[in-house]
Amino acid sequence: MAAAGAEASAVAAEEEKRLPEGDPESGGDSEDEGDSDSSGDGEDEEKENEAEIQRLEEQLSINAFDYNCHLDLIKLLRQEGELIKLRRARQKMSELFPLTEEIWLDWLKDEIKMASESSEREKVYELFERAVKDYICPEIWLEYAQYSIGGIGQEGGIEKVRSIFERALTAVGLHVTKGTALWEAYREFENAILETAQVRPGSCKKQQQMLCSQLEKIHTLFRRQLGIPLLDMEASYAEYEEWSEDPIPETTVKSYKKALQQLEKCKPYEEALLGAEPPKLAEYQAYIDFEMKAGDPARIQLIYERALAENCLVPDLWARYNQYLDRQLKVKELVLSAHDRAVRNCPWTVGLWIRYLLAMERHRVDHGIISEMFEKALNAGFIQATDYVEIWQAYLDYLRRRVDFTQDSSKELEELRSAFARAVEYLKQEVEERFSESGDPSCTIMQNWARVEARLCNNMQKARELWDNIMTKGNAKYANMWLEYYNLERAHGDTQHCRKALHRAVQCTSDYPEHVCEVLLTLERIEGTLEDWDAAVQKTENRLARVNEQRAKAAEKEAALAKQEEEKAEQRKQARAEKKASKKAKKNRIGDKRKADDDDEGEWGQEEEELPSKRHKGDGDGIHLEEDMEVETGLFGRSGPEKPDRPGNQKEKASTSRKDIPKVLHDSSKDNVTVFVSNLSYTMADPEVKLKELFEGCGEVAEIRPVFSNKGTFRGYCYVEFKEEKSALQALGLDRKVVEGRPMFVSPCVDKNKNPDFKVFRYSTTLEKHKLFISGLPFSCTKEELEDVCKAHGNVKDIRLVTNRAGKPKGLAYVEYENEAQASQAVLKMDGLTMKEHVIKVAISNPPLRKLPDKPEASRASQFAVPRQVYGARGKGRTQLSMMPRALQRQSNPMAKAENGMVQNSPATSSQPPEEPKKMSNADFAKMLLKK
Repeated sequence: MAAAGAEASAVAAEEEKRLPEGDPESGGDSEDEGDSDSSGDGEDEEKENEAEIQRLEEQLSINAFDYNCHLDLIKLLRQEGELIKLRRARQKMSELFPLTEEIWLDWLKDEIKMASESSEREKVYELFERAVKDYICPEIWLEYAQYSIGGIGQEGGIEKVRSIFERALTAVGLHVTKGTALWEAYREFENAILETAQVRPGSCKKQQQMLCSQLEKIHTLFRRQLGIPLLDMEASYAEYEEWSEDPIPETTVKSYKKALQQLEKCKPYEEALLGAEPPKLAEYQAYIDFEMKAGDPARIQLIYERALAENCLVPDLWARYNQYLDRQLKVKELVLSAHDRAVRNCPWTVGLWIRYLLAMERHRVDHGIISEMFEKALNAGFIQATDYVEIWQAYLDYLRRRVDFTQDSSKELEELRSAFARAVEYLKQEVEERFSESGDPSCTIMQNWARVEARLCNNMQKARELWDNIMTKGNAKYANMWLEYYNLERAHGDTQHCRKALHRAVQCTSDYPEHVCEVLLTLERIEGTLEDWDAAVQKTENRLARVNEQRAKAAEKEAALAKQEEEKAEQRKQARAEKKASKKAKKNRIGDKRKADDDDEGEWGQEEEELPSKRHKGDGDGIHLEEDMEVETGLFGRSGPEKPDRPGNQKEKASTSRKDIPKVLHDSSKDNVTVFVSNLSYTMADPEVKLKELFEGCGEVAEIRPVFSNKGTFRGYCYVEFKEEKSALQALGLDRKVVEGRPMFVSPCVDKNKNPDFKVFRYSTTLEKHKLFISGLPFSCTKEELEDVCKAHGNVKDIRLVTNRAGKPKGLAYVEYENEAQASQAVLKMDGLTMKEHVIKVAISNPPLRKLPDKPEASRASQFAVPRQVYGARGKGRTQLSMMPRALQRQSNPMAKAENGMVQNSPATSSQPPEEPKKMSNADFAKMLLKK
């Protein structure tokens, strides 16, 4: 036995010679001491590294959950050889995050080199035990087993090595691609023991028994391995045939053939994983489904662990794995370990914390540990206010299940009440301050508290106090809240309080007053006296009368407003017709003057010809008011009646730059094959040619109709008509394409009169958990630079830099990741990051609601001035433009104040709204234009 130990010690010594290349302790990469220049450079580099180490340590003191900062610090400390600080840095990181295989192997190898005494070896064993719990890693298990061989000279050393090998085989021995290495290492160890146990002449019977026992151990290892589907099984079988002096047993052959068949079934999934790009989620899920059908728990567990080792930040994968363990295996240590690793990897996912609390309760973990885990959950940094409500509800449910309600008072009951009170205060103080919204607007926590007090504690007085508090938080106007309270009183209270609640409900409810009135009458019909009935009838009739009166007034007001809008529209129509007639008469007089004296063409004639270019609306240039607005909205507002061609003198004036400008008419029947293009450069030469080149790739272009002013200058938008509808749909993909330095807007042609609900805004305006909103970016930041920063935290699907209409950056961006987990991890790591001396802010994309007044009367008091608060937290964006016709803007109060408090004196707001349109002569009209 001593000889066996000596031989194994030699094997261990050989194993310990394997040190990581380039290690600071090895001295293999040391520079020439005689090189003074390199010595000076080394000192400068050392000072820079020390400064960087200090900066990283300060950053971690501010944000301990900065994963990349931990990695950078560990790398620098290892490079500098700061072993004490390095050990401390690794320790802190391992307390917060499960470490990857590479980090653990580096750490273990560094500790192994420094472990010379037995006490230090025990610390390395402890470190290995921590390492194998983070992830299922065959390389770490192999390193653990090989390191343990170095200790076989101690008492019980051989059995300890065998124990570690057996645990390793249990953990990763079924790994199809990497399991073979562990089996072979185990056999090599047993073969080394066999060499020391060879029987020599004169050996005793005990030594012969030891030899037979050792041979049997190796036979058993071969047989166990051949019964498992592993790569290169044929080579292992051939090795067994060569090693064994006896024929291989028939049972082993059958087991081997069965494993081969199983391996053939697994190979397609292994090959798919081998050829796939990370994160390989689809391939792993297919493999998991295959193993689930086979039903072998050990193999199912292993494939889940393999998937998680490569996708540790995918909450859904952890959730499915934990659900399998909870429902199928139900092994306490295994279940709780998996739940703990899940919340350490994805602390922002509230569902994983809730499942962890339930698993701890299910396996009867000590109450103190569960409470401690709940406190960790509160500090996890959830991304939604509602997440905190969910975790509080889960914890309160757990506390409620601990209470024995047959007793009037108990420690558990007081703890439950204290937790309810703390939950209400926490949601009010912490959550509302952080998210600027209530995570529990319906007061579900308080409702549950009231139900517990009423039903389980028979304490209706406390329940009524809680419901009073609920109603004061804006819930008194909802009928369902009153009826919930009424049902609680019916079940556990008395008729007097039921009646009182319904009377208050009739008075306060604004959404469904008829419903609560009906419930009150039903109560009095069954239980009330005549006086109660009369009082209820009178109260409900009065309330419904007021409601009907209010509804009638609202309907009248709406009808009156609609009539006013119709009258104003008619007035505007008449005004345009009169203006058109006056302009036509004026142009005719100018034409007569030219015929009488062609040589007398002075400045007046020139200005007359330029007048139409100064108009903001009208029919002279063939464009609707809504088309002017289209430059901003990207939509074709409505199809108007055909208009006469432009006057001949306008064509003559514009002929120097463009001849025979056609009138732009839009046929709404061709909307399906037409796109509206806007935000083009006004200086674009030959828009037809330029745009045809851009859109020909989408399909055959039937016609391009650019819009020009009366002077012949391009107005920046046009219609592109295709031969086929699919070409128009494909053309929408060119939206926001940069053309001559400006983003080109491409949108469908839609008549908003026929489709009032059509929205052109193509980006989501709701919460998107897989997308980030980044602000504070330097204007010089490019898409490629931002992608380089973001891709370190996950697979970036798309990046959109927000620009203004001229294509200039606004310092904002949207980054779309492949899934919610990657986006959440990126928020934790990137928020507060410095880019080109700019500190950026990163949050989950949740744009503010685009609140616009539903009815014009809502803003009538301020003469159509939109209040500042309707634009949301980020202020008024360039896409949130006022869609008010200019004719209405001119009717504003001359003393109306702008948002900054200054009086607006512009011509558009300085005239009082006339009762009737003032008729102007041609001379008055010309003078007004000349003043401009």
